[in-house]
Amino acid sequence: MKRKSLVPPAVAGLLVSALTACGGSDGSGSDGSAIVLGSTDRIEATNVAPAPLDPALAYDFASWSVLHNTFQTLMRLPRSGTEPIPDAAERCGFQDRQSEQYRCTLRSGLKFSNGHALTSEDVKFSLDRVLRINDQNGPKSLLSNVDKVETPSDREVVIHLRAPDATFPSKLTTPAAAIVDSEVYQGDALRKGFDVMGSGPYAAKTEMRGNLLTKVIFTRNSHYKGDLKLKNDKVEMRFFNDASAMEKALAGGDVDLVHRGFSPQQIDKLNRGQVKGVRLFESSGQGIRYLGFNTADPSVKSKAIRQAIAYLVDRQALVRDVYKRTAEPLYSLIPTSVSSHINSFHNEYGDPDPAAARRVLRTAGVTTPVKLTLTYTTDHYGPQTAAEFKELQRQLNRSDLFSVKIKGIPWAKFRPSLIKRQYPAYGMGWLPDFPDPDNYIAPFLTKDNFLNSPYHNSAIQDELIPKTRQEAQRTLADKDFKSIQNTVANDVPYLPLWQENTYVAAREDIIGAEYAFDSSTNLQLQEIGRGVED
Repeated sequence: MKRKSLVPPAVAGLLVSALTACGGSDGSGSDGSAIVLGSTDRIEATNVAPAPLDPALAYDFASWSVLHNTFQTLMRLPRSGTEPIPDAAERCGFQDRQSEQYRCTLRSGLKFSNGHALTSEDVKFSLDRVLRINDQNGPKSLLSNVDKVETPSDREVVIHLRAPDATFPSKLTTPAAAIVDSEVYQGDALRKGFDVMGSGPYAAKTEMRGNLLTKVIFTRNSHYKGDLKLKNDKVEMRFFNDASAMEKALAGGDVDLVHRGFSPQQIDKLNRGQVKGVRLFESSGQGIRYLGFNTADPSVKSKAIRQAIAYLVDRQALVRDVYKRTAEPLYSLIPTSVSSHINSFHNEYGDPDPAAARRVLRTAGVTTPVKLTLTYTTDHYGPQTAAEFKELQRQLNRSDLFSVKIKGIPWAKFRPSLIKRQYPAYGMGWLPDFPDPDNYIAPFLTKDNFLNSPYHNSAIQDELIPKTRQEAQRTLADKDFKSIQNTVANDVPYLPLWQENTYVAAREDIIGAEYAFDSSTNLQLQEIGRGVED
């Protein structure tokens, strides 16, 4: 998917303000004025993705930012921390030692924002619906282990899994498990357009221009039954076409908070205090960027070609010259801020080594220069993506071992074409669905992986991933996760490049910016308010 490494402040001292300050008001926003949140994210209805805000299809950070605040799930992540806690549920837990049967009791009196009652049948309907619709671009893989859902009573839900999975409570915190109104949503079809109907803390009204979402207005849901305490009554999320216009709106006070889309140059400007009245908050990130390879494509089918690329890529140059040190080099699919991380790619390939790349190609009998096209999306991962791929092209071509072309494609076309395996090598990003090393491994390496990658390693798929999921105490899975990372480094179906730092820019009267995201980088609108500094 989706989503950055925001380990909450209580966990890792995150989102430290460049100008230290704290809020001294309740930030209720009771004057009725909306807190305006700016973003350059793009949410668009297309032929391939006609329902970008339907939980059965949505699987990207921008859409999930809307869904997390409008829908409830059985479990949610806390304000700070990684252990799931009840949300729509009053209590949940495994009923067996094998972690195969999960039982939840719903809160009493739950309702959707339209006033309809929410019962266990809606929960069953919602989970079954994602699996029944089975959209290849959606989050179905998060629920693929569900065997059946039972509803002994209006408030009781029992979920039977096909195999043990200690991470299942975390999966229930994601919009893949969002509870939808069975009287509004069809059980076997997507709800096209941008209408949203949930039971979360906010009701949402959407505005669009053609097939493009331009604004979401979140208002306090009077029917909400949950333990979240809202620090505002209204939030307006505006989508900008470019970062310059968004910066101008922030500087002028038309926008109160920006959580996505600024360039490294703009971040540096904010960090230096050159935008009056704005504070910048920074944290280490869980979001990663990587190259993916269609290992069945003739141009990269040889492992030696992929290993040669691993020998040549200079991550330090990428983060220094392209991202101006607003990112960190990454040598594993699992980022450094997540448990079980090891620098598997650096251990395997070391610093850039053209001589080693030449040797591995010569030994495999590969004719050079290898012709290759690297494809990236032009409008999904920020304004520096094109510069990043020009730098990658330069690094590979200067070795004389590769003849690389680069090609930029709009996201609306890029994503479905990728699923059809039309690109031999491509650039992608990933933000975690939930904060566990499993979520940086399974989505990429299982049979039903979200990229439709043809790469298959039976030891990883059939032995190691199932074994890690049997460990309720997650540190006991470290050894197997490390083995998986080493195998990925040797086979190179993916090449990790860098991990994001996370930045939030806020006007000085905004409080709660340091809690804008939870440990899985879910947007927590309820934490943002207006106030005065102590």
